[in-house]
Amino acid sequence: MSRALDIPAADGTIDAHLFTPAGAEGPLPAVVLFTDIGGLRPCYHEKAQRIADNGYAVLMPNVYYRDARGVVVPEGKSFRDPDVRPTLFGYAAHLTPEAQSRDFAALLGCLDGEPEFAAGKIGVVGYCMTGAFALRMAADYPDRVAAAAGFHSARLAEAGDPASPVNVVNRIQGRVYLGHADQDELLPAEQIARMDEALAAAGVHFITELYRGAAHGFTAKDAPSYDAATDALHHRRLAMLLEETL
Repeated sequence: MSRALDIPAADGTIDAHLFTPAGAEGPLPAVVLFTDIGGLRPCYHEKAQRIADNGYAVLMPNVYYRDARGVVVPEGKSFRDPDVRPTLFGYAAHLTPEAQSRDFAALLGCLDGEPEFAAGKIGVVGYCMTGAFALRMAADYPDRVAAAAGFHSARLAEAGDPASPVNVVNRIQGRVYLGHADQDELLPAEQIARMDEALAAAGVHFITELYRGAAHGFTAKDAPSYDAATDALHHRRLAMLLEETL
């Protein structure tokens, strides 16, 4: 079960989708799902509904609302296509840490205002570039975010990058789960180690898991790197995290 909604934000109107289990009654614990760089599309609607079916109300915003509404990759095309990638990278360049923080505030306002969402703690999950979003939202709202997860996350801890989420994870109070692809060129071993060190030094309750033989994008059904076994594992790990925290 899903419905579309528009969310007022400081930089415009965020078009988003809200997912609940079929026949759900009453408010449910809230989960915010950020898509990967490809934006809103069928495989992420499916992913969000699968999470919702475990007993949650899932909010999936269009992270590119400043530049485009709805689906941003044309039908029949892929974000890997050379005539699509520059557009997406241009959109993504607008998602600075400051812009993300403004969007987080708007999303929380939505969670507080829509009847499907229960009051209290929330979970947040991101994929690819938005694994960093999940960590940053948990750092911005430590009293609200009980669980943050990232899968095949990109560039979480680049050395010398002041905008890296590794610099703010010391503010996180909730639990963190990071599922990494061991063949992921966008998150080399040294960055994984740097993030783990920062989380450990901050005393964050976290789990890092390396998915053996997986490549970047292993949860996206429309990606050539999709792997059904590791995708299923990601859903089990995420379900466990949300059940134990929400």
